[in-house]
Amino acid sequence: MLKRLIENHFKLTEHHTNVKTEVIAGITTFLTMAYIIFVNPSILSQTGMDYGAVFVATCVAAAVGCLIMGLWANYPIAQAPGMGLNAFFTYGVVLGMGYTWEAALGAVFFSGFIFFLLSVFRIREWIINSIPMSLRLGIAAGIGLFLAMIALKNAGIVVANEATYVSLGDLTEPSALYALLGFFVITAMAYLRVTGAVMIGILGVTALAMVLGHNEFGGLMSMPPSVAPTFMALDLAGAFDVAMLSVIFAFLFVDLFDTSGTLVGVAHKGGLLDENGKLPRIGRAMMADSGASMAGAVLGTSTTTSYVESTAGIVSGGRTGLTAVVVAALFLISLFFAPLAGSIPSYATAGALLYVAVLMAGSLAHANWDDPTEAAPVLIAALAMPLTFSIAEGIALGFISFAAIKTLSGRFKDLNPAVIVLALLFAAKFLFLS
Repeated sequence: MLKRLIENHFKLTEHHTNVKTEVIAGITTFLTMAYIIFVNPSILSQTGMDYGAVFVATCVAAAVGCLIMGLWANYPIAQAPGMGLNAFFTYGVVLGMGYTWEAALGAVFFSGFIFFLLSVFRIREWIINSIPMSLRLGIAAGIGLFLAMIALKNAGIVVANEATYVSLGDLTEPSALYALLGFFVITAMAYLRVTGAVMIGILGVTALAMVLGHNEFGGLMSMPPSVAPTFMALDLAGAFDVAMLSVIFAFLFVDLFDTSGTLVGVAHKGGLLDENGKLPRIGRAMMADSGASMAGAVLGTSTTTSYVESTAGIVSGGRTGLTAVVVAALFLISLFFAPLAGSIPSYATAGALLYVAVLMAGSLAHANWDDPTEAAPVLIAALAMPLTFSIAEGIALGFISFAAIKTLSGRFKDLNPAVIVLALLFAAKFLFLS
């Protein structure tokens, strides 16, 4: 009975797969992205949010996203709070702009709600097609460089300097050594195609630090911590501030392109696109993403998005939403490993952040460097994010530079209405609202 129910819902035979294959694919995907369980609370707790509550919110939001994606959209694509967006939440919005973490959660909720409306009314394709590829590449690379700066800063490898703004820290400090070791190990294992390389690197550095007396073991398992400190704590009124519009847009913009790119890329890898090269049920997949973001904001975590690590499960044979359901179950089981998550030091996650930065910065290779009107905005958007410590400012400067350079070069025809309007709005913000 259960087997027939699973078969009928996920259409396993039609997708040339079976329960065993889907379960193995789900476990594989989970192992490649489980690092977020440790990294997300480590980053968001720096805003003053309760570590244990964020840990629970991370696991539950990921499970909600995976369940919607698996049961409704029937895709083997897993979801969890996104890297880059969590860093922007902490270092850009709260620590950088001075907003409360409650207001930042409100901004996440609004961005998820707008994303949901865009998906319902099918406006997302128009927006995605309106944004030049060069800007997409620059933004992706910029987020990677932003993560790299955060990783180096957290590990003490890069420190503040009054004369030069930044300089090299003391590489003999344990935090720097452990972070570099973690990065080297993760990168090497990734090259060797070791499943769960990032998580293994984080746990390995943590264990080594414990053995050498630089870290304490907080335990392995316990009942899940309370989510009460962050549950329903979002400040929707605080997110209505005019200056918050750019923040909401940044959350929305990054999630929109991250999700669409991941969905299409992962689906292509798994042969899930139709004969026209399009993804069936993309509306459901997008709404799964936006719904999970709103749920995450209510629980107490930053934007939830689709994970490119889902490719690992697809390579292992995952073809249906059953894979995502398995990932959801594993995230829920992870709730009982809060003591282990609390034992992970920031330098252990720094190496993981640096490796993720490498993957994201790779988009620079696809930029058209032979055309300066395309290359210059890419570089400006990419560099602005780490140097201003803000994803939102990087996006704004990228749009402004793209519109200005194209216009001055006599290539106004390369601009579409969406780019022109956004560039003017961003310019007005810098001129009149800064």
